[in-house]
Amino acid sequence: MTEPSIHVTRNDARGRYEISVDGTVAGFTLIRDDDAGRVVLPHTEIDPAFSGRGLGGTLVAHTLADLAARGDTVVPVCPFVVKYLRENEVPGLDVSWRPAADDGNDATDRP
Repeated sequence: MTEPSIHVTRNDARGRYEISVDGTVAGFTLIRDDDAGRVVLPHTEIDPAFSGRGLGGTLVAHTLADLAARGDTVVPVCPFVVKYLRENEVPGLDVSWRPAADDGNDATDRP
């Protein structure tokens, strides 16, 4: 059995990074610029047909590595991205954590 071909690409026209499996888009992480020029990551989604394959972690890892390479500052909002950053180091990534008051949670966004 051959391994599937998995690729992560930035799709600026749709404002997101996409992960594809054998040419089919299996999920995405949205990216939005805020007024300060930072990149906000509000949502990550994997198609249920592709769940259980670790694609979310692969997608977020590639997204954050690319943003670090571009020199962008990221604002993690998506709970999956927040969890990933709590558990993984991304070399060179500048993270701007939201204050707890921004979302009504008790500092759940911060490491």
